[in-house]
Amino acid sequence: MSEAEGLRQRRPLRPQVITEESSPQDAKEGSTYSSKVFRVTFLSLAVSVAVPLLGVTLLLDCPIDPQPISLKEPPLLTGILEPNTKLRKAERLWENQLVGPESIVNIGDVLFTGTADGKIIKIEDGEIQTIARIGHGPCGGREDESTCGRPLGMRVGPNNTLFVADAYYGLYEVHPDTGEVKMLVSTKTLIEGQKLSFVNDLTVTRDGRKIYFTDSSSKWQRQDYLFLIMEGTDDGRLLEYDTVTKEVKVLMVELRFPNGVQLSPAEDFVLVQETTLARIRRYYVSGLMKGGADMFVENMPGLPDNIRPSSSGGYWVAMAAVRSNPGFSLLDFLSEKTWIKRMIFKLLSQETVMKFVPKYSLVVELSETGSYKRSFHDPNGVKLAYISEAHEHNGHLYLGSFRSPYIGRLDLQHV
Repeated sequence: MSEAEGLRQRRPLRPQVITEESSPQDAKEGSTYSSKVFRVTFLSLAVSVAVPLLGVTLLLDCPIDPQPISLKEPPLLTGILEPNTKLRKAERLWENQLVGPESIVNIGDVLFTGTADGKIIKIEDGEIQTIARIGHGPCGGREDESTCGRPLGMRVGPNNTLFVADAYYGLYEVHPDTGEVKMLVSTKTLIEGQKLSFVNDLTVTRDGRKIYFTDSSSKWQRQDYLFLIMEGTDDGRLLEYDTVTKEVKVLMVELRFPNGVQLSPAEDFVLVQETTLARIRRYYVSGLMKGGADMFVENMPGLPDNIRPSSSGGYWVAMAAVRSNPGFSLLDFLSEKTWIKRMIFKLLSQETVMKFVPKYSLVVELSETGSYKRSFHDPNGVKLAYISEAHEHNGHLYLGSFRSPYIGRLDLQHV
């Protein structure tokens, strides 16, 4: 090798400048280099965020101990269940004058309901009047419920008194004129060794002798109903209270969020809605089948809340969440994925999770045998949201809600 050639080989490298005269290969190599830098940077950032987040998540306590739940594929929303907008024909009554009218009854044309601030109210000639309060203040946010009280299921007895299920205090009888409150069953009393933590709904025989009611959980209270659904616990019960002997009996156990209850027209069985499992159980209280139980409706298109009689001899069932098919159902997706449920509730509050649950209101009418007769929908909850009950009176459906600030009213002759 000559001295000149050696000098040429030792000449320092110059930075490459890409110009219009640069070759495509040079540009391609530059692009590949930039792509690699981006990927490395992105992955580094992702790891730097994910690793601490994973570590924190593993260290955080989870408020629930979710159990795997096996659900069938939701029924297709076709035929009688075909989505429509019939609930949007309803009107909102007394909007922003009350909040959370869960259950509605009437004595003549006077309506009664219980609200989220613990009041039992009367609505007569369009005027709202507070007649009783089972708990005591302050009443405001979710954290006040346990002292304020939360009247849920409500029925009218044979003497035109009100029977009320308060989620935190128990069963009560309320005089609609004087406001006198009489305790029937206290949540402080252990029933067969187990406390009542979430008294929910009730149904009363025509003679007023027996009251059948649900306790949704012995662990969770009403303010944590989303924990109850997502945990999938089977600690709910159906109970019977005898207004003469004052005795309370447990009729059914190991129910998953037992909610609304309704006696049959012949008073030979009680229907119990299991919200978590989207189904209705039947318990026989008289006749040859007394003491037995079977399935009345299973695999419903939504999560059933309250159930009430229809004028046709069947039943109205209200649902505040739908298991869309076709579509995506959050409940069905998470049903057996307990680790995802743990992650969600380690990081998010119940109120935050509720924001991810699509609004969809649905009311179905069942025949006396449990077949679907008709359905009223409000996709996205545009007009009515968070429906808890459909109470039929004088050709209208009065629609309660566990959190909306109004009562809905739907004219059945125009749907």
